[in-house]
Amino acid sequence: MSTRKSLKTLVEARRGAIVPGAFNALSAKVVEDLGFEAIYITGAGVTNMWFGMPDQGFMGLAEIADHTARIRDAVSVPLIVDADTGFGNALNVYHTVRTLERAGADCIQLEDQVAPKRCGHFSGKDVISTEEAVSKIKAAADARRDADLLIMARTDAAAVHGFEAAVERAQRFAEAGADILFVEAVTTADDIRALPRRLEKPQLMNMVIGGRTPIVNATELAELGYGIVLYANAALQGAVAGMQKALTVLRDDKEVKESSGLVTPFAERQRLVGKPEWDALEKIYS
Repeated sequence: MSTRKSLKTLVEARRGAIVPGAFNALSAKVVEDLGFEAIYITGAGVTNMWFGMPDQGFMGLAEIADHTARIRDAVSVPLIVDADTGFGNALNVYHTVRTLERAGADCIQLEDQVAPKRCGHFSGKDVISTEEAVSKIKAAADARRDADLLIMARTDAAAVHGFEAAVERAQRFAEAGADILFVEAVTTADDIRALPRRLEKPQLMNMVIGGRTPIVNATELAELGYGIVLYANAALQGAVAGMQKALTVLRDDKEVKESSGLVTPFAERQRLVGKPEWDALEKIYS
């Protein structure tokens, strides 16, 4: 079964599959190695880790396409790719979908914010008109060459126009061809419980650690009928915390030993990046 068909099956099962975010190929390999069934290539994570900048629209199509291609080469599980606003109007969205499909995306997420977009859990967001947003989702659905490529439509309208407006937009996106719906930054448990009852298409719930949406256990979200439970930047925040701890010890103690428990052992690092497989290839070709 192709990764696109696998992702479609996973989403339609509506069993609250936890999907962590990855910000580069190595983080993606860690996600896959731990047994998760899909990976989310996070725009915020790429922006933070690649540029050292906040999630405020600094990432472009070339950067996310390059990361998608590199991660696609590194792992075999399905990839959901954060394409922000599609990097322009409906024609730009059409080009974005073609580009990311070619790079190896299995699902492409698009959102309805005004450009330049910002993290869904930041203040100061705004959204484009419903009509323009619908046209962009329609363009995305029309652009795909492979019918199994999934389109995820995200709306940030809840923070701007309220929960009911966000539900209405999400329904319009479904009618325009979206396969998965993502209502971002809802702020109450009641809203989380209501969404699967209000919208027929499979849905993603975004659990932003430290964000505005209350954290709900994935088991409960599965019982509610969510297809995906997204932890887009758990790996990023964990990696930063790990770097800070290890480097603080290095700064203060003037050394860090493998036995400290602060770092991944040398052998484990080599296993994760596939050194044994490359060694085997070297023997074949030398």
